[in-house]
Amino acid sequence: SAVTPELVGEDMITAASALNQILFHVGGVSGPALAGIVIARWGIGPAYWMEVGAFGLALLMLLRMRRLPPPDGGTRAGVASILEGLRFLRGRRALQGTFLIDINAMVFGMPRALFPELAATVFGGGAATVGLLHSSVAVGGLVGAVTSGWTGRVRHAGRAVLWAVAGWGVATPAFAAPSYLPLALVCLAVAGASDVVSAVFRNTILQLTVPAGLRGRLNAVHISVVAGGPRVGDLESGLVASAVGPQVSAVSGGLICVAGVALLARLLPDFARWTPADAAEPAITPTPSDGAGGC
Repeated sequence: SAVTPELVGEDMITAASALNQILFHVGGVSGPALAGIVIARWGIGPAYWMEVGAFGLALLMLLRMRRLPPPDGGTRAGVASILEGLRFLRGRRALQGTFLIDINAMVFGMPRALFPELAATVFGGGAATVGLLHSSVAVGGLVGAVTSGWTGRVRHAGRAVLWAVAGWGVATPAFAAPSYLPLALVCLAVAGASDVVSAVFRNTILQLTVPAGLRGRLNAVHISVVAGGPRVGDLESGLVASAVGPQVSAVSGGLICVAGVALLARLLPDFARWTPADAAEPAITPTPSDGAGGC
């Protein structure tokens, strides 16, 4: 992620982000399907050994890549460099918005932890229904990714993120409120597609706003949000469900997500108005090193 602008050029960042989403969702749909076939035929052990082989191949390809130090020198990795990356966030409302809007969506907008109980109590199904609920999000994401060519023509990336996350939030109560499974699956697919649009534009803002020498550290913050937000969301939806029921938890979470979008749009106008023209070289640049530091 940190070297993408150097590989494709800044004018192709949005397209590269869309392509990355296609790869991610193809893997998300085909990987579990392949694992199911392998486990059904040969058992769990061979499935894990295939995974070991796949990771080994990825590591081999990584080792064969040449070093790609940032063009502005970067900073040698360490605690000081991590703090430097975090300090870079201060006062940069548009960049902060990419993280805060995703936290809002992940914590409140998708009650994946409730899928088993919703499948049983709301939709009257079992394990197959749970699988359909999960796969609908992935299929929607894949469809959104392969049809994302239009994103390269959108200039107002911040506004696009706000609309996409609002769509994500609206799809959640629409999926959980009725007890009609086909409608729920369509709503979850819409949520998955909305998430792809949000991810493409959030990544565009991140890549164009951050100088090369700090991009790896800010991408690390991004990954922490993407990986940690859903786990916090699982806790939130479970706690609310234990108090008022899973259906109310899912619906209220989606409505809070939409309200959070409106609040962030008001509090972070720089984020809402962001276009690539705002991606001027930031005032704070990393301290040049001897080139040993990475992105």
